Parts: sequence; structure tokens; C-alpha cells
Amino acid sequence: MKFTGTVYKFGADIDTDAIIPARYLNTSDPKELAKHCMEDADPEFPQKVKEGDIIIADKNFGCGSSREHAPIAIKAAGVSCVIAKSFARIFYRNSINIGLPILESIEAVDAINEGDEIEVILETGKIKNLRTNEEYQATPFPEFMQQIMAKGGLINFVKDK
Repeated sequence: MKFTGTVYKFGADIDTDAIIPARYLNTSDPKELAKHCMEDADPEFPQKVKEGDIIIADKNFGCGSSREHAPIAIKAAGVSCVIAKSFARIFYRNSINIGLPILESIEAVDAINEGDEIEVILETGKIKNLRTNEEYQATPFPEFMQQIMAKGGLINFVKDK
């Protein structure tokens, strides 16, 4: 899987309430959740994000409650993947379960700026800044996890078995 998109950059400790505020948890409809994705961190994000764009964040992205709504909102908003220095454990697992690609790379987070266009190759973990031509490495997922993401999540992966 290869992704190319514009970067939206966020800081450290972005919790699930900033990703999808609790006031919108009365629905599980991905389209409705997408309308409010990241709005407490950047009120304009839902209007400006485009299909294929990429979120880059500092450490501990997705901390807070264990709500599955958070990665669902990000994926439904059209974000192709999230790159961070680190992820909260439950957000990490929920992302894999729903097929949202996530990668950890301290170097990429430190070097890439908001608005840069980057290319991500999930199978190898290669991240390339198309503005500077610099490349960074993230640890790629094992093959079985890549298959889960390629199928759009764990449920689709199990259905096909």
C-alpha cells in the first residue's frame, strides 16, 4: 500500500476527545464522525482535510479513553495514514482493527512540516518528503497486520478466511 498526501501536523498527547469529541459519540456513523474529526485540536480540520491526506503527530497520539470512534473518525475523514513518535496502546490496536494504517517514526515527525506532501510505502515503512526529497524509516508492520489493513480491518480479514 502506497499513500501520497498533504501533511496536517499535531503536537503531543492528542487524546481521543480531541480526535472525536465526546459530544458526538451518540452516533457510530463514520460519515457523521468524520464531520467532527480533530475539530477540538483544529476547528477547521474537518473542512480542509482531503482524501489521502496524512496526519503527523508527536508522542502518545490517541491517549485517553478506549473509544473505537477515534480511528474510525480519522479514517472516515479520508486520512490515509497517521505517523507519530508513539501511539497509545489501545488506539494502536483499534487502528489496526479498523484498518487505519499507523506508523511510528521520530525522525519523520521531527523533520516533516505541516503542508508538506509526503509519500508513505506501508510494506517497507519508507516515508519520503516530496518537498525536500528526504527519506525516513518507520518499522513496517508484519505481513499479517498488513493483510488486515489491506482488507480494511480485522472483521473483513476474518470474513475472508
